[in-house]
Amino acid sequence: MAIVDRIKNICLKPNAEWPVIAAETTTTKDLIVGYVVPLAAIGPIAAFIGGTVIGRSLPFIGSYHVPMVAGLTLAIFTYIMSIVGIFVLSFIINALAPSFGGEKNSAQALKVAVYSYTPMWVAGVLNLLTALGLLAILAGCYGLYLLYLGLPRLMKAPQEKAVGYTVVVVICAIVLSAIIGVVGATVGGVGLMGAGALNGMAHPHAASEPVQFDKDSPMGKLQALGQAMADSNKKMEAAQKGGDPNAQAAAAMQGLGTLLGGGKRVDPIGIDQLKPFIPTTFAGLPKTSGNAEKTGMTGLMVSKAEATYSDQAQKRVTLEVSDTGGASGLLGLAGWAGIQGEREDDNGFERTGKENGRLVHEKGSKHGGSNEFTIVLGDRFVVSAHGNGVELGELKTAVSGLDLGKLEALKDQGVQK
Repeated sequence: MAIVDRIKNICLKPNAEWPVIAAETTTTKDLIVGYVVPLAAIGPIAAFIGGTVIGRSLPFIGSYHVPMVAGLTLAIFTYIMSIVGIFVLSFIINALAPSFGGEKNSAQALKVAVYSYTPMWVAGVLNLLTALGLLAILAGCYGLYLLYLGLPRLMKAPQEKAVGYTVVVVICAIVLSAIIGVVGATVGGVGLMGAGALNGMAHPHAASEPVQFDKDSPMGKLQALGQAMADSNKKMEAAQKGGDPNAQAAAAMQGLGTLLGGGKRVDPIGIDQLKPFIPTTFAGLPKTSGNAEKTGMTGLMVSKAEATYSDQAQKRVTLEVSDTGGASGLLGLAGWAGIQGEREDDNGFERTGKENGRLVHEKGSKHGGSNEFTIVLGDRFVVSAHGNGVELGELKTAVSGLDLGKLEALKDQGVQK
């Protein structure tokens, strides 16, 4: 069944869909690669764009942008752990089945875990905008309802014990997830778990041939990422066998860099190459200050050039041009997934979508407040303009006046296959 049809059916008519799911003989590989991998990516990608590219609005503080490296690290960790969490949840479901009159069946337990998560994964797109967080909570509650409906049908537990079964599963999952979070919350841990998880996606069963997707499709790009991580994992295993702690650390960092780079390591361009994209005048305003930096650690570097423009009166604009470099893989994932969203209220509006193949975000005020325009080039470079006293149309025109084509043409520079 097509992924869109399954999402629609399990969310809109679960009572009819659970028996269909129970009768299917879907392999673990197909379930994870064809369903979990694309859906689990929605939330982390949206959260990264919402926190780092769009920014969060904080009371009494204003708009706040999560630092690039921190945002990317959190997003990739969340993505990996959401996939690990599915296996943890299925293990809990299977282990508890006899205690509630059900039958142990690991394949069925995995299906219950995966499809119960569907509304939460789909609602992950709401992470683009903080104001929509309440809807995500409602989606989580509906996921618990799906779990309650699925346990009796797939694990063959008596209906009268379904509530108790559901409650115990949820409590155990919360406890184990907290433990996993504490144990895995290190950079090395993220790198190693990412290698293992994506390696498993690329080769879930050594004896079977992996499904091949079109290399330019979203699943094809994810499959290539999985293969790259499988190669990195071999290097980490070899370093561990060698017993050299320095080699192990280097291999782990290389693996993490490959993961965040979308299957390849990317060294961002130097600040001398970014500074020419910061003009002396922007949106009709003169530059009053500027700076540039290239920061991070080996394999996870980013570079940025920015400037402030002002007429010393009411108009003020900040222009940022960033090369996400070693963490460009998440922007690539955002492009592949087609992330989009739209919101409007009495004060203003926000829109995220694609224009001419480029990911674009715009935020406008209806009362003369601040406006923002951001565009992603080559799934790698981020150009963002924030202005007070300057209309959104002026910001868009000013950004379009930069040599975006020249910047986008640098997308392959520093890429190490």
